[in-house]
Amino acid sequence: MKDNNRSPEVADIFRRYGKEYRTNNAVSAQQYKVMKRIEICRTAALGGHVEACDRCGHRRNAYNSCRVRHCPKCQTMVKEKWLENRKAELLPGPYFHNVFTLPHELNSLIMVNKRIMLALLFTAVKETLQVFARDPQWRIEGQLGFISVLHTWNQKLMDHYHLHCIIPAGALSYDRKKWSAASKNYLFRIESLAKEFQRRYLNKLKKAYRKNQLFLHGRAERYRDEKQFLQLIAALWDKKWITYAKQPFGGPEQVLEYLGRYTHRVAITNNRISAIDNGGVRFSYQDRSDDNKEKELTVGADEFIRRFLLHVLPCGFTKIRYYGFLAHANKKACIALIRRLIGVPIAYAQKVEESVQQMMLRLTGVDICCCPQCGEGTLVYVRPIARAAYDDTS
Repeated sequence: MKDNNRSPEVADIFRRYGKEYRTNNAVSAQQYKVMKRIEICRTAALGGHVEACDRCGHRRNAYNSCRVRHCPKCQTMVKEKWLENRKAELLPGPYFHNVFTLPHELNSLIMVNKRIMLALLFTAVKETLQVFARDPQWRIEGQLGFISVLHTWNQKLMDHYHLHCIIPAGALSYDRKKWSAASKNYLFRIESLAKEFQRRYLNKLKKAYRKNQLFLHGRAERYRDEKQFLQLIAALWDKKWITYAKQPFGGPEQVLEYLGRYTHRVAITNNRISAIDNGGVRFSYQDRSDDNKEKELTVGADEFIRRFLLHVLPCGFTKIRYYGFLAHANKKACIALIRRLIGVPIAYAQKVEESVQQMMLRLTGVDICCCPQCGEGTLVYVRPIARAAYDDTS
C-alpha cells in the first residue's frame, strides 16, 4: 500500500493487520493499548478542535495526538522540550559515550521480566561506573554524573538490550571542593568495565532468581529448574560481554546533537517504511556488518508487528535516568558548583519556554498557525471536536 499523498506508517500497518494479529497472537494489556493508541493517533477518535482562518475563513480539523512514547509521530515535541531543559545543564568540556549491552542469551528471560531485568541493567551500570570513579588508579576519585538511555532494538527491529551513557569527562570530589578532569581520550579501560558490569549484573540476577522475583513463562520456563538456570549463569560468565566507548564528544554542542538523535527514538520511524503490500512490510535498515550500508528488508505484517511489540516497555518504566551529580536531587546545586570549579568563561544557555507554534517554526521554518489556503491569515480556534467512540477493551 502506498498512498498517493503520503508514505506508509506504523499506524497503517496496525489499522490493516492489527486486529487479525491480536486474534491469532497473545498480546499483553500494555501492547494492546500501544497498538490501539497508535492506530487512532491524530484521528477523530481522539478528538481535537476546528480552526479557521481569520482572513479567508478557511476551516480545517486538527486532531489530538495519542502521546504514546512508542508512537513514531508523537516524540518530536517531547524530545524538543526535553532538549531545551538539558541545554541549561551542560558543562564546558568533553563528554564520553559508553554503551553496555546484555548478551542475547538473556533475551527470553528479559521478554517476560522486562521491569526487573532492565532495572537491574540500569543499577549494574550505575554501580560499575561509580565504583570505577572512586578507584584511585583512574585519577579522578569522585562522583560521576551521567544520563543513561535504554534502547531495546537493533536495526532489524529484533531485541537487543543496551544502555547508552552520556558522561561529562570528570568527577566531583565527595567533599564538593574539587573537579577532577578525566583523560581526553578515555574515561576507564573498556575491558575492565565489561568484567565489572558482567559480575554485578549476574550476581544481581542470581539473587533475584533465588528470591523468586523472576516470572518464568514461555521460552523462559525451562529455567524453573535451578540447575538449568545456573548453567545459563555459568555460560554467561564464560562469555565476553560487550561494553564499548564511542568517540568522545568534543563539547556541549555535540552532546545536544547526539541526545536529539537518540534519547526519544522509537524502535522504527515512519520514514524507514517504504511499502506495505501483499501482506508484507518493507523497511530500510543500516547493515552494521557491511560498513553501515543502507539496505531493505521485507517481512510479513504479522512478523513486523511482533518485532515492533518486542519493544513496548512496561507501563511507567523510566527509560531515561540520571545519576550522580546529574540526578534530579543534586543537579541544580552541583552544576552551578562544577561550572565555578572548572572556571571556563562560557555563555550558558538559559531554559526557554516556547509555545508549540514557536517550536515548530524554529525546527521546520513552518508557521503552523498560518492559513494554508490564503497564506496570509492566522488560524484561530473555533470549537472543540468531541472524541469519537472506539473499542479500547476487546
